[in-house]
Amino acid sequence: MIKQILNKIPSRKTLKSANKRDGGNRNPSKNAPTSSKGDSGVGLTRSKSSNPAPGHGQSLKVSSDAGLTRSNSSNPTSDHGQTQDPALNTGTNKLDNALNTQVNGNETLPKLKDVPNSEKQNLLIKKLNMCCFVFDFTDSTKNLKVKEIKRQILVELVDYIPTANCKFSETVMEEVVKMVSANIFRRLTPQPRDNKMLETFDGEEEEHSMDPAWPHLGVVYEFLLRFVHTPDTDAKVAKKYIDHGFILRLLELFDSEDPREREYLKFVLHRTYGKFMVHRPFIRKAINNILFRFVFETEKHNGIAELLEILGSIINGFALPLKEEHKLFLVRALIPLHKPKSMPVYHQQISYCITQFVEKDCKLADTVIRGLLKYWPITNSSKEVMFLTELEEILEATQPPEFQRCAVPLFRRISHCLSSSHFQVAERALFLWNNDHIENLIKQNSKVILPIIFPALERNTVAQWNQVVRNLTSNVRKIFSDADPELFEDCLAKFKEAESKKEETKSKREDVWKLLEEVAERRSGSGATNKPPMLLPNKVTSG
Repeated sequence: MIKQILNKIPSRKTLKSANKRDGGNRNPSKNAPTSSKGDSGVGLTRSKSSNPAPGHGQSLKVSSDAGLTRSNSSNPTSDHGQTQDPALNTGTNKLDNALNTQVNGNETLPKLKDVPNSEKQNLLIKKLNMCCFVFDFTDSTKNLKVKEIKRQILVELVDYIPTANCKFSETVMEEVVKMVSANIFRRLTPQPRDNKMLETFDGEEEEHSMDPAWPHLGVVYEFLLRFVHTPDTDAKVAKKYIDHGFILRLLELFDSEDPREREYLKFVLHRTYGKFMVHRPFIRKAINNILFRFVFETEKHNGIAELLEILGSIINGFALPLKEEHKLFLVRALIPLHKPKSMPVYHQQISYCITQFVEKDCKLADTVIRGLLKYWPITNSSKEVMFLTELEEILEATQPPEFQRCAVPLFRRISHCLSSSHFQVAERALFLWNNDHIENLIKQNSKVILPIIFPALERNTVAQWNQVVRNLTSNVRKIFSDADPELFEDCLAKFKEAESKKEETKSKREDVWKLLEEVAERRSGSGATNKPPMLLPNKVTSG
């Protein structure tokens, strides 16, 4: 019995041989060497991976404080390099187990192009899982080697997308969305802007805030863009993972301070809109909500220009006749976007969207022009010049019936612009007559328009200080004079009559003031203080 028990106990020789097989590690459960390899040939640690294929590489040690964290796929809105919740990361022991602390240089994953097609899917999933780890980029000198490993793996994944030559499976799509979500979805902390900054805000002169994690973020965005664009991604299957929640979180990132990220987001969302037809109404509605919140609540958002650029492409593809929901979007969202003080940042994009609507349905011109007049800037000259520029583009697509409906209120506003003391405003208003289509519209309605703007034209020839504005005014007067001399002479006579009446009224007012001054002097000279005050002569009206 004792011999049988002794035979079951392993000898010292067998223990030594086992230690040699384990690499001399007496506690393999704590340091299980599981690694993977990117393009650089350097392994990146990951727990519970299958035995990787051997390859040439460098050994790399990653300590437990390497600053590498795994984003939780269920809540991927955490900051880079920060644990999301103490309940999700219960201590450094679990973090150590997830990352491992040692990499064997001989245990590396091969490149995707070097393995047979039957093994590519499993290898792709392993590399996608490796890239789910998110680094802390607040310290630029920390974990440089490991960060470079991940970047090269991401580059390899980007290069693989156009060469896959096979439909991606549902498992791969799920892992792709998990990896992308882990890297790009995070909490944004935009810089505060007060109202004074918004008034003088210039998007070209602003110093943009660059995300320090862009070496990884940029490659992830490129990967996502190619993944959405490639025909190997079946929209019917991918819509299960690129769902409404994913799109909403993608739209939240448009408020990023980094213009490079907003540019990528613009292309990604546009490709998503084109590929996933089932999501199109939801995407339009979600963008509408962002615009509503911007116009009526915050007036602060970094990505309005990019969103409007996407909308411009969407509007361009609207089928005719336009649906009622699209017209409501124009009235409720696009036209009120002329109100915020930061409108110059996205003026080019909003002008394009508005013009697209008018070109699609010319009957909307009256609605659009009256909307512009509603939000017309009174004290902001630079913004007024932008409005005049946009107005010219709209009038160029306007037909005579719609022009007649809004001619009176429109040229009342243009008359004020012609009389503006800011020469750029007056000059830009006079440039409207350089457009042949607009000039023809004005000539067809000159009997209504000329009496409205004639006083401003006449005063510019005398009182305008800028010589360029004077010359342009003379050209416009000549256009009206040549088109309808009788109407021009009639307006000139009425203007002179009105001016003479103003002079009479002015002289009467001066006479009254002189009389008041004389009475005041006599009273102050005689020292009379008890006399009743003199009543001003009122205009007598007969009943």
